[in-house]
Amino acid sequence: FYLLQTKKIAWSCLLIERKCVLLSHSPGIIERDETPMEKEIARLHRVNFEFSDIFYFCRKGFEAIVEDEVTQRFSSEELVSWNLLTRTNVNFHYISLRLSIVWGIGVIVRYCFLLPLRFTLAAIGITSMIVGTTMVGQLPNSSVKNYLSEVVHLTCSRILVRALSGTIHYHNKENKPQKGGICVANHTSPIDAIILTNDGCYAMVGQVHGGLMGVIQRAAVKACPHVWFERSEMKDRLLVTKRLREHVADKSKLPILIFPEGTCINNTSVMMFKKGSFEIGGTIYPVAIKYDPQFGDAFWNSSKYNIVSYLLRIMTSWAIVCNVWYMPPMVRKEGEDAVQFANRVRSAIARQGGLTELPWDGGLKRAKVKDTFKEEQQKNYSKMLVRNGSIGSLSTGTESD
Repeated sequence: FYLLQTKKIAWSCLLIERKCVLLSHSPGIIERDETPMEKEIARLHRVNFEFSDIFYFCRKGFEAIVEDEVTQRFSSEELVSWNLLTRTNVNFHYISLRLSIVWGIGVIVRYCFLLPLRFTLAAIGITSMIVGTTMVGQLPNSSVKNYLSEVVHLTCSRILVRALSGTIHYHNKENKPQKGGICVANHTSPIDAIILTNDGCYAMVGQVHGGLMGVIQRAAVKACPHVWFERSEMKDRLLVTKRLREHVADKSKLPILIFPEGTCINNTSVMMFKKGSFEIGGTIYPVAIKYDPQFGDAFWNSSKYNIVSYLLRIMTSWAIVCNVWYMPPMVRKEGEDAVQFANRVRSAIARQGGLTELPWDGGLKRAKVKDTFKEEQQKNYSKMLVRNGSIGSLSTGTESD
């Protein structure tokens, strides 16, 4: 019986290893041929339009239906092995009784021991933040007030990181954002801000909220020059840009922290950066954040979980482990517009963090594809027809008929 169990466990481990190898070599459901549209269609014909041209678009349509490269970025990253938290792969249902027992023990440890401890630390951190910033906010503007404000923000942020059992590795600290600059980073979770403020103070930019978050915002802005906007003001781009420029112009103020993607992505890619952050002027300090999903999934799927459910998942994970890379400052080049500058910064962050760079707007999480994207593909195809002479041959044939 003992030999039988040993062979069973060994076979199970071998099965997991084989599946992990397969998944590591084939990250998606389908294998894509990343050939540009022009080269693909060039294989089908030389000059005239042919019915076989639709094969390229049909194949791309089927690929998008089975597994498109955008919507999968709005769900948790698929893991190649089980981390004893959730069933992270549909192929791993049941391995052995011993492994199930280990998982059960882990549930007891995470919910009965770690969760109460982390909840206590979080309560202490939030309470300290509200009380501390409120008290510091009563002081007149001076260097002493700024110093105490930084102490309160750093101390409370570090308590909150401990509440998440955070293990953070900061790289290239000589490139940390300086006062009067703009810090931009990829966005995975609301805790991104806590991860960064654990190592330095920033002026936050965001919308005014209600409830507990609103209480924290109103208290924090008294001690630190955060930039909060009402919902109606957020729609006024000129007003937002004006307030941000005024903040950046004052070199004594803390660097602004902005997440240009505008929504949370599952930390496997970097999507389109909104150009507004790059129209302000000043120095941009790129920061790349990469979480280790083996210890806990930091991604917030806001369409599936509310903030309370998300925090419960985070505080019942094993830990939050991540790497933060401070990158050399970047400035807008001569003749470079805001969109080109944003794309250049995004590319740098993607390379440093080992993330996939996607040109799509993160707003597709809740919105439909804009007609302009569809029209762009139609224009590209029509240009190819004109270049190859298909339009001319078709029109000539029509006239002769």
